[in-house]
Amino acid sequence: MIDLKGHAALITGATQGVGQAIAVAFAKAGADLVLHGLHDDAAAAQSLEMCRAEGVQAKLITGDLAGSTQQCVDHVYQSALSANSNLDILVNNAGTYIDKPYLDMDHETFEKTMRLNVYSYYFLTQRFCRNWVADEINGRVLMVGSINAKLAEDVHTAYDTSKGAVESMVKSLCVSLAPMNIRVNGIAPGLFYTPLTAPALDDPEFKNWMEHHTPNKTVPTADVCGEGAVYLVSDAARHVHGHMLMVDGGMSVWQQPDPPKE
Repeated sequence: MIDLKGHAALITGATQGVGQAIAVAFAKAGADLVLHGLHDDAAAAQSLEMCRAEGVQAKLITGDLAGSTQQCVDHVYQSALSANSNLDILVNNAGTYIDKPYLDMDHETFEKTMRLNVYSYYFLTQRFCRNWVADEINGRVLMVGSINAKLAEDVHTAYDTSKGAVESMVKSLCVSLAPMNIRVNGIAPGLFYTPLTAPALDDPEFKNWMEHHTPNKTVPTADVCGEGAVYLVSDAARHVHGHMLMVDGGMSVWQQPDPPKE
């Protein structure tokens, strides 16, 4: 098993879904954690309990990263360092899936999506990297993207655009930061069972459609992201830079299959 002992990570959006799965995987690997969430609620308490059960330190900070970018990023950054001053891993995961048909899209919805899914990733990373460079820390950054950066959906134009930006950000920041001994990689989930997707996946017809369009015929829970995320921030991936790991059961590389025969 890959060991993250001696490392400390901030994970944004860590109280449910993919963020929670990454947090638990990091805890199992021995990393101390600062978990970020929008609220100090039951989901946050569950995430903390799951991580602390692995014998690591885990603290919670709260903050809305969808507001004014500079103010929100400053708050989360300062709160994270107050919780643990030894952070050398940043996982940008917080995001929103609020969307509507393109012709109905309004500025407020689009801008909120970009602030949370793109701007917060860019500027929170910048804040940490300035500190890491000054202190000669070999930082590691993980961006959580999506299969939607490669496969578009007609009613998710804002979300798809934001995740395309994240995929490009991984490459661009890799080139900028690798000379400073900071690694930037990403992980791109497909569709999993999470609190956000459960209503759709509980529809048997939709679930069957998903399984038919995924080569391994599986719609798993978000924990399948955890070990890949651990690898990308570990010393085992020391020569892996600018990579977006697809965790999608092969969906992103498969042509549309033939419809099932009646």
